[in-house]
Amino acid sequence: MGSATLLLALSFLSVLITVPTAQAGFKCSSGPTCNALVGYVSPNRTTLSAIQTLFGVTDFQALLGVNSFPSSTSRNLTLAAQSKVVIPFPCRCSNGTGTSDDPPVYTVLKDDGLFHIAAEVFGRLVTYPEIQAANNISNPDLIEVGQELRIPLPCSCDNVSRSAVVHYGHVVEPESSTEEIAKEYGVSEEILLELNGITDPKSLQAYDVLDVPLEACTSVVREDSFDHPFLLSNGTYAYTANNCVMCQCHSSNNWTLQCEKSGINPSNGTCPSMKCEGSDLFIGNSTSAACNRTTCAYAGYTNQTIFTSLIQESTCSYLLTMLPTVLPTVLPTVLPTMLQNWLCRAGDGTLFS
Repeated sequence: MGSATLLLALSFLSVLITVPTAQAGFKCSSGPTCNALVGYVSPNRTTLSAIQTLFGVTDFQALLGVNSFPSSTSRNLTLAAQSKVVIPFPCRCSNGTGTSDDPPVYTVLKDDGLFHIAAEVFGRLVTYPEIQAANNISNPDLIEVGQELRIPLPCSCDNVSRSAVVHYGHVVEPESSTEEIAKEYGVSEEILLELNGITDPKSLQAYDVLDVPLEACTSVVREDSFDHPFLLSNGTYAYTANNCVMCQCHSSNNWTLQCEKSGINPSNGTCPSMKCEGSDLFIGNSTSAACNRTTCAYAGYTNQTIFTSLIQESTCSYLLTMLPTVLPTVLPTVLPTMLQNWLCRAGDGTLFS
């Protein structure tokens, strides 16, 4: 009896030791959900359709938008081996960690192993202990053909430096540095290090997955909107409001979200009105008078309504802010010439002619 009890205890301990404690995901205390991105490098020649299926991306247009592909791009577009494709997916924060909400599901094939699935199929965006933990697998060497595995992609919904950002999972390439990665994505190295808990940049290892906070365009999308928080990073676009509205983000537009009617009618009927109340403007339209510009901006949607907001901005504010800098430089050069021309015109009688 005693030996049987001891054997049972040892078996239980072996299970505890075998099951990994590793957790996928980045630090995430906000919530509950948002949209996140990861950068996937395909090991082989593939197509957009195959990548969409692998990651379970339900909206093909969303895949096109985050990669800045034209909306007319075919699902059968061929991509060369080692091509990087940005993957959009919903993120959920739970217990201080962010992982993919409704994650990709992979069906085990013959000769598959967890390491192969993590490192080669999913491009090291996850580790095999993370897949093991997410699927409650006691022995990583015992998986079956046809078994479905949840793939927990890392993500976050947190603000960074009090600003809303789009979190992007970047797989570190061999011999790269945090300085190079920060420069590539336009973030400060200090923020990148702090966000990822790195105290010594030299400790960065190849194939680590870094949380990179991409700056997002500002918008007036309401908190009660179905697509809140609606965040787009530089150079991307997205369809929203049941595909009735198309929005895009470009740093050249002062990091302000630009939206307009998509021209697409939803499958369940027509699009709601997109006119700004109290004006003749529709979403994406602007009118100017003197130094003021008024724009009808997208502000979110519900089942039956698309919200709009009239935005007022001064088009002269930039010039006014530049005057204290420009005048001391320009006046010493321009003023003597202006004065000389004025005196010449006064002397020959043409000043008042």
